[in-house]
Formats: sequence, structure tokens, C-alpha cells
Amino acid sequence: MEPLILIADDDRSNLESLSRIFAKEGWRVATAESGAAALDLLRRERVAVLVTDLMMPGMSGEALLRASRTVAPETEVVLVTAYGTVEAAVSAMKEGAYDFITKPVKRHAIVKTVRQALEKATLVAENRALKAKLADLGVVPGTLIGNAPAFKAVLDALRQAAPTSATVLLSGESGTGKELAARMLHELSPRAAAPFLPVSCAAIPESILESELFGYERGAFTGAAARREGRFERAHGGTLFLDEVGEMSPAVQVKLLRVLQDGVVERLGGTQPLTVDVRIVAATNKELLSEVRAGRFREDLFYRLNVVAVRLPPLRERREDVPLLASVFLRRLAEKNGKPVSGLTPCALSALESYPWPGNVRELEHAVERAVVLSRGEVIDVADLPETVRRSEDLSTGAAEAGARRSSQSITIAVGTPMEEIERIVIRETLRHTRGDKTLAAQLLGIAARTIYRKLDRDEEGRLLEKGALPGGNE
Repeated sequence: MEPLILIADDDRSNLESLSRIFAKEGWRVATAESGAAALDLLRRERVAVLVTDLMMPGMSGEALLRASRTVAPETEVVLVTAYGTVEAAVSAMKEGAYDFITKPVKRHAIVKTVRQALEKATLVAENRALKAKLADLGVVPGTLIGNAPAFKAVLDALRQAAPTSATVLLSGESGTGKELAARMLHELSPRAAAPFLPVSCAAIPESILESELFGYERGAFTGAAARREGRFERAHGGTLFLDEVGEMSPAVQVKLLRVLQDGVVERLGGTQPLTVDVRIVAATNKELLSEVRAGRFREDLFYRLNVVAVRLPPLRERREDVPLLASVFLRRLAEKNGKPVSGLTPCALSALESYPWPGNVRELEHAVERAVVLSRGEVIDVADLPETVRRSEDLSTGAAEAGARRSSQSITIAVGTPMEEIERIVIRETLRHTRGDKTLAAQLLGIAARTIYRKLDRDEEGRLLEKGALPGGNE
């Protein structure tokens, strides 16, 4: 279906004139004689471009623009204004308008502007559709990938929340990919063309964080030689990612609450409230409800942030994703470091899967990079992995097996001993070191447990038990 252009003007003659101009261009057109009627149509139809008069009774064009940012954020808005209200039109562009045209409207000017707005709207829609399709296939921005059910549920929640303007609270341990999740929300949203600004609330000193977020006026404090915009102003129209939001001081929490409630910020040393259109995505590795109960985090702010809550699972809860992530990291890091590494041995992969990864995906990436850099061949082996990962692999084989391996001794067998007798000797010695655990002995020997019974007759097993060589065993 052809994209729809909506014209909003309380002057019927202007409506008809613009309708004829756009119809001759072959565009699909709808009209509304008031801002309220236009807003109603925006709720019901997907409108590519809204062309609205700035000065209308009831709901003005500027008010309609602000409302459209919420109801239909993907719609491009072109304002039609008289010469005397150009300042208001410029102000409206800061609110997200695509462009403005001054009266009297010239045909070539309005057609050129609307065509460009249509091209942008079409491009953004195609880009969003492509990203959504890639996300459906498990390919998302950065390295936020995985096939584990717990992780697929996270991706589904992010895709559902992305097209909306809802505030999202991401929780999870350090290294689980919270910033990548925030970027995914931004990239799959109608705000993708606008800025994405991350702020680490834990890394910026408390005394500086407030001025970083809200900006300051000249002379607001010692050293403030010039006015400076804060992150909220610079992220206008886009997304502000507040990482480790639980580290905010009470004073900054109060100001953040006001932004969430009213959509306005006030620079330090300033008296003029500034309207901002910013989507907030917050992240924390703390249990914020516990912080609320302890009096360290405002309850009202928590509920403002916790509109859509998404928990990113630690890597130990999605171990099946370790081979996939390791493979992705290996290819990228081998190319980055100029190393001819093409894969991992089964033992190395087993070691990666066995390790609990307290640092999560970030730690896995660093471990793979270390292995790539230190590897002497084309394949990464266990010896190339960090010591902590190797040690974990040793422990994961089980205490009994590890004990058997550490206490193993060589066996002397005389030349000419029949093969059947050699098999019985090896089985008996292995059983001694596994303290009679036949299942473990079979695993160490690479044979089925029933083979042990077949090779050792019942009388011999009984004699060993009487001598105390086999203190029980597992049936």
C-alpha cells in the first residue's frame, strides 16, 4: 500500500489546495480540519508524513507535533507557518519536526519537502523491518546472540518493547550484556536515527554526575566558564542509557524522577525548564527492591523505571550458548589480532562449557581473546585457555575420578601374559583406585559397566571383597 500523507488545517481552502497538489504527485492523501481530528486519525492509520498548519484553534500544530511523537513516533512532521511564527517553527523542529514551510506555500517547495520526508519515513520503516527480521533470526546488534530458551525469552521481550516509548529496566550480573540490550532497544525503535547516549552512573563521581546529566549555566559553579548542555538535552529524540542506576545519589534521583514525570530538565544554575523527548533505559546489577527497603533508592523512582523489566540471565544459566558465543568471538578476535586461528579442540570447548563464568559473556570474550593471542597453532587447545578455566575443567570431572587419576600407579605385567588376564588385571587395579565404583571404573576404561562383570567372575569379586580390596561398589 502507498504511504499515507495527512494534511491538518482549519482552513478548508488550504486543505483542498494541498490535496490537489499531492494527488497530482500520485500520493495517497487524508485530511483533517483540526488538530484533534488529525490526532484521532494518527491513532487509527499508519501515516508516513503529517503536514500541519502551525496556528490552529484548539490544538495547535506544535501541540499536535508533540502528541504525534507519542502516538505515532514513526511519522515525519512538516509544519506550515506564517512568516511571523518562524521562531515557533524552529522551536518545533527541536521537538522533532522534519522541516517547516512558510506561507504563502509554493508548490515546488512543499512537494520537495514532503518527498524528502517520505523518503526518510520509508527508509526508517525499511531499516526497522530489516532489523526486526534479523532479530527474528537471532542476529542482533553487537554480540547479543544466543539460542538458549532463557535468552530467547529476553530477546522476545526486547523486540516487544523496542517499538514503544516505554521506560525499560534491565537487570542482571555484570557482563551479561545490558548495554547491548539497551542498544538493541534503540536500534529496533523509531528513534534509531537519533542519538544513543550511555552514562555510567557508577563511573562518574557523584559531584559531576548531576552536571553531566542535566547540564549547567555559565557561572553555576567554580570553573563553569560557559553554558553546557547535559546528556538529556544531547539525547533529545533518542535514547539515554543509565547504567548502574542504583548508584545514583538521592539528589540526582529526585531530578531524574522529575524528568520521568514531566519530561523537563533544568540546568544547574538555571531557572528555565527545558522540555526533552528522551527514552530512558536503565540498568542495574543490584536488587533495586532491596535498595528501596534499605532506604537507598526512592520507591517512586523505582516504579517509574520498572515499567518494562527485563532480566538478562547469567551465562551459567545458558551454558548451551557458550559454543556459539565462543565461535563468534573467535572469528572476530582472530581477524582483529591477525592470527590464523580457526577453531577449538573438543577438550577446549568442554573446558569452556564447564566453567561457571562469574564474569559472564564479557569474561568469556576476554578468555577467547587471550587464547587467540597466545595460541601457537590454528586450533585453540585447553593449554591456551586461562588457568582458572583449566582448573575448573579439572575439578568438574568429579572428586572420585580426580582422586583416581591423581593416585593412579603404573602396572607391571610380565611378557607373555594372556590378553584376557591383562584385561582382568587392568580392571582390578582400576577398581582399587575407584574404591569399587564400577560405573566410574567403566567410564575411565571406556567400556560398559556390564563388561566389568563379564570379565571378572563372581568368585574372584567375592575374594576381593573378603580381602577388603573392594569396599562395596555401585551396582
